[in-house]
Amino acid sequence: MRGWVCDCCGRWQISVERIHGRYLYRLVRLYRVEVGGGRDVLGEVATVTDLEALLRARTPLTLADLREVG
Repeated sequence: MRGWVCDCCGRWQISVERIHGRYLYRLVRLYRVEVGGGRDVLGEVATVTDLEALLRARTPLTLADLREVG
């Protein structure tokens, strides 16, 4: 899987998928195993500009706070 994860705590993850020739960015909050684990999808967008707006609206992060994984 390609994507990014936050550098501070690792709870926020963005995955990138290609669906029907277009990229889809999915913002996910990961929960620690101590509290039951799991994932919560906070939103899906089609552009990096929309991703930046989604990050501002739903998280305390910006694109600069993320590191690439995968």
